[in-house]
Formats: sequence, C-alpha cells, structure tokens
Amino acid sequence: MFHLLDIARPLSFPPEADNEMVMQLLAALILTILIEYGVLWMLLERRKKVLLSSIAVNVLTNVPLNLYVMLVNDSMGDILIGEAVVFLVEAVWYWGFTRNLKQAAIYSFLCNAISFLIGLLLSFAYVLTFGIRN
Repeated sequence: MFHLLDIARPLSFPPEADNEMVMQLLAALILTILIEYGVLWMLLERRKKVLLSSIAVNVLTNVPLNLYVMLVNDSMGDILIGEAVVFLVEAVWYWGFTRNLKQAAIYSFLCNAISFLIGLLLSFAYVLTFGIRN
C-alpha cells in the first residue's frame, strides 16, 4: 500500500488544511491502485473480477490506514502493523476471488510490499528535494 507519509512536517490539520488532507488521501489511493493493479498485471493476472476487485479492496484498506497515519500515529512500527493487517485483509479478499490461498497470499504480499516501498522512496525523494518542513 502506497503511503503519502509526509514525514517532512508534523501532523496538524487546521480547517484550511482539510483540502490538502483530502488531496493527499486521493493521491495515495490513486497511486496505490495504479501500482497494485500493475503488479497484478505483471503477475499475469488477467481475470477482470480479480483486477477490478483490487480497486475495491484498496479503497477499503488504503483510506483507513492513511487516515490513521495522518491523524493518529505515524510511527514506523504502527505503520508496519497496519501494513500487516492490510496484507491479511487483502489476502483473504483475493482468496475470495481466486480460491487459491497461495496465489492470494502472493498477490497481497507483492502488491503491498511494492507499493509500500515505492511510497518510502517517494517520501525520501520529497525530503531530499524539498527538505524537512515545520
């Protein structure tokens, strides 16, 4: 799951920042969907029901986890616990469509690991480019 971990500044959301938060959530969700759909495609998954279900499951898992990270706790430990929960939820989700537990676990693990790592790289690139904001 891609995260827009805005590690460059502390979390505080005054009323005027609501639009910024919504945009961050949408950006994280759209990037996650694109990345994970692409991962499934590269794994040679072509069943439309599986590919389209990846969009739905990301709406159900990405938004709540990113809200938690943005509003409650952005510690790496809690993010990794959240990622583990997302992995389990998505593995069960994919199992419901594939009826193959091994395949579902591989899909969930690779999709989430790749999108998470891309998120970390993008966050790191942001900090290198713009520095840490207060």
